[in-house]
Amino acid sequence: MNFGKKTAYLSLVILMTSIEANKGFAQEQEVDWHESMRDLQYSPRYFGPNAFPMPELRNGRIGTRWEVELRGEYHAYDGDRTKDVYARAFIPVAEGRAGVEVGYVVYEYYNTTQATVEERHAAGRYWEEGAHGDVVVSSFYQLLKSEKWADVMLEATLKTASGNRLADARYTDAATYWFNLNIGRYLYKSPDNQYSFRIHGLSGFYCWMTNDIIHRQNDAILYAGGVSGTCGNFTLDADMAGFYGYKNNGDRPLQLRIKLNCEYRKNILSLRYRHGMKDCLYDSFSVACIRCF
Repeated sequence: MNFGKKTAYLSLVILMTSIEANKGFAQEQEVDWHESMRDLQYSPRYFGPNAFPMPELRNGRIGTRWEVELRGEYHAYDGDRTKDVYARAFIPVAEGRAGVEVGYVVYEYYNTTQATVEERHAAGRYWEEGAHGDVVVSSFYQLLKSEKWADVMLEATLKTASGNRLADARYTDAATYWFNLNIGRYLYKSPDNQYSFRIHGLSGFYCWMTNDIIHRQNDAILYAGGVSGTCGNFTLDADMAGFYGYKNNGDRPLQLRIKLNCEYRKNILSLRYRHGMKDCLYDSFSVACIRCF
């Protein structure tokens, strides 16, 4: 009987010791995880593909139709595979003299390698429930509209801090904003408007908040240039876009972007490919449906 009591008492002591050890290990892991967040690099190279949106090149003209878009995207490089669903709405104001646009990554699923996790100081390789992105609100103002000279449009955009999974280096949980001038001009346009060729570019300023207690924000020069052509209901766009941060800590992404649109009865099927260069690591493919009103 005494031997049985001693055995039970010894087993209880071992069990309690194991529980306390596990608690201590869990607390230590939690501390380590929070400490590693201080090492996150707030730059495109060390975050997910949607954390630092690249502004669109809009050819200098504001659209005159309402647009609602739903887009499926796939982003890939050796260290990450990401899928997301993106939604966008555009509202013209004053017959195209101004406009407002709201974009949002509704859902993002990602799966990174352990090497990427360590490089980015992230907490984990994936999150079973996925992530959601930041709300991006843009406003546009038509400064000049002239087929003889050029079309000039001003864009002002704010990216909110609504995205989650900062711990996995998916979204920054910090505000970003940019301003730019879009300029475009026709080089050729047929009398029946069925065929055209156009050049366009943009230049501006891109800024985002960081976790650096000394340099609280990173400032970048924003630039893009490209061409577009139309043939009946088809439109093909090709451009090069990027921004150049002053810290040189992975803040100088560059993208080659190609987009093909086909419109039928105010419905647009849009296919897009983006090739990442320099500090943009991802190649992206997307299919979108756009409804115009």
